[in-house]
Amino acid sequence: MTDDDPLLAWAAQGMRTGVRTWTLGDAAAVACPGLSRFDRLAVRGSVADVTELVRRIRPEVEGYRPVGDEALITRLPGLRTPVPFGWMDATAPTGSRGGRARWLDDDAEVAAFLDTHHPHSYARPGDPGVTRWAGIRDDEGALLGVAADACSAPGIGFLGGVATRVDARGRGVATELCAFMTDELIAAYGRVALMVDHGNTAAVRTYEKLGYTMRRIAAASFAA
Repeated sequence: MTDDDPLLAWAAQGMRTGVRTWTLGDAAAVACPGLSRFDRLAVRGSVADVTELVRRIRPEVEGYRPVGDEALITRLPGLRTPVPFGWMDATAPTGSRGGRARWLDDDAEVAAFLDTHHPHSYARPGDPGVTRWAGIRDDEGALLGVAADACSAPGIGFLGGVATRVDARGRGVATELCAFMTDELIAAYGRVALMVDHGNTAAVRTYEKLGYTMRRIAAASFAA
């Protein structure tokens, strides 16, 4: 049901405890609690079939955030405040060689870095599904940037928590770090994905240069 849709495959999380799935006609839905800080309901299919499927399962997923292609979510009845953003994924390594990025082993150091330089990060050490962090250091050994293997699933790695030190932004740290993460996650899972705000043109360009392609999606909440 999910193998041909990376978004649903990610939401399924290898069918870990608490994940539920449904199908109806050409519609499919995957509910996953606590996925990247939200209870998420990933959906796909025609508007008519998804509408009926969501109507039937809504009592079981009240409080979840429906997410799917923007053209679908914005046309479903019973939802409010759709927020568009981008799902980007890649399957080809970047071809980068060498570089300064390395896997880190001190979660406390990463947490302190995020507190200062990216306090609203959707991935933090200790969060469910956040398994490891990579970083780049300056010549004195202080962190310049970090990124996480966050909520990856069988067949799809997920890149999150990308943050650059305030005084190092605009110097290619994020690009170098994301190239390392892209190659590592593709090697481990076969595909890598991330989410990005449409308005963050600098980040979108960086990911496109690394081989990612954009899929416009949206998330919403159930109307009362």
